[in-house]
Amino acid sequence: MAEKNNDDIAKLSYEQARDELVKVLTDLEAGSVTLDKSMELWERGEALAKHCQNLLAGAKAKIDEALKDK
Repeated sequence: MAEKNNDDIAKLSYEQARDELVKVLTDLEAGSVTLDKSMELWERGEALAKHCQNLLAGAKAKIDEALKDK
């Protein structure tokens, strides 16, 4: 179920994903949501963090490649 809700993450830019991850963390830290909603937020946060890591790794690879050619 949560995976279906996270299909849109692949389309997010790094900045969009990072900003949404901050919101997810804020909501979780507030502790004002149900256990089910907390689990959904946690899973979305994990997916957002992974997406951010992948985007950063791709950017690093491009920089490393560009520097290698110099």
